[in-house]
Amino acid sequence: MNEIEQMGVVPVAISVDSPEESGDLCKKAGFTFPFLSDPNTVAIRAYDLVHAKAGVNGHDISRPGEFLVDSSGVVRWVNLTEDFRVRARAEQFLAEARQLK
Repeated sequence: MNEIEQMGVVPVAISVDSPEESGDLCKKAGFTFPFLSDPNTVAIRAYDLVHAKAGVNGHDISRPGEFLVDSSGVVRWVNLTEDFRVRARAEQFLAEARQLK
């Protein structure tokens, strides 16, 4: 996180979970970056991340995705997977962020 922050990158997470659920997760996991709640999947749909009916009781949830968005709002890098357990490794993310500098 230190190296990411030193590069001027601000991590932000978006989840369908309520702010309370996200807050609990952040406390347990030690996350210190903003964790936004999108229960109506507005942002999740805008980024084409809906995993239809994959949540509890068949609710739509977000599939995993990592994005690097520049200060003008342009998406510069995307990493999408279908498996919530598969994410970009920190080294991969940092390498992509360095290329944008």
